[in-house]
Amino acid sequence: MTRLNTNQWLALVFAVLAAGYLAMAWQIPTFPLPRPVDSDLFPKVLGFSLLILSVFLFFEKPTPIAGADEIDDEAQQGPLLLTPWARVVVTSLAIVAYAFLLVPLGFVLASTLLCVGLTAYYGYRRHGVNLATSLGVVLALYLTMTRVMDVYLPTGVLPF
Repeated sequence: MTRLNTNQWLALVFAVLAAGYLAMAWQIPTFPLPRPVDSDLFPKVLGFSLLILSVFLFFEKPTPIAGADEIDDEAQQGPLLLTPWARVVVTSLAIVAYAFLLVPLGFVLASTLLCVGLTAYYGYRRHGVNLATSLGVVLALYLTMTRVMDVYLPTGVLPF
């Protein structure tokens, strides 16, 4: 009998989480009025996607990563806000700020601000392209969710 590697252990944990999530997704009541997309569709798609991805992860052959045991001294010596741990902290704080600003600013403005801010923080310097792409994706998501799927998203200061 062979031992399970790290990917296989993670795949098993994700599969159990996906199964529990799917069990809860089947408990979501359906609306009495017919709708093209009901409230239980998205959780079920997410659960099945996680289950399928965990199967792929289980059968993936692990490859050794060059320098995986070495610490990159150059990344650790840079400016404090650009160290790997600082990036995790800044990204986490940005997501928390996004959650607090979602209702007052609205979905479109808060999401665009998050996308533009994080991509600029991570080093993308073409700000016009960044703004146009972020705004286009966010508007497409907003219009799809509100017009097609009838999901309420906060409008905030913009008159949508």
